[in-house]
Amino acid sequence: MARISFAAHPFLLGFEQIDRILEKTIKSSNDGFPPYNIELSDDNHYKITLAVAGFSEDELGITLEERQLIISGKQVEKTNQNTFIYRGIAARHFQKTFVLADGVEVSGASLENGLLNVFLLRKNLQPKVKTIKINSNN
Repeated sequence: MARISFAAHPFLLGFEQIDRILEKTIKSSNDGFPPYNIELSDDNHYKITLAVAGFSEDELGITLEERQLIISGKQVEKTNQNTFIYRGIAARHFQKTFVLADGVEVSGASLENGLLNVFLLRKNLQPKVKTIKINSNN
């Protein structure tokens, strides 16, 4: 079965990259762990909060690749002498991917009380109008 892409429309030129990003995001996405919130504090400020109890700063990563914000966690299995009767808190890896619009930038991040906060800022992009001169080939 052929995949239908919004970028295949003849009036949308140069959007193939966005289509690839969306496809990658959907594939890699997000099995529900860790749980997260997305908040809008005003028209230009977003905050993504992930519940990452048990992860240290060294075990978390935030990268921006093109327009993809990738938040990942990889816990190091700690070797100790404890014998677990029940182990409900496992060292589980995760990766969350978010696609950011043009003009949205990561302004910072913090880890507090087991919550990772990633702060986003939407910059006001001014519309650009450019007149193209038509050259004759005489």
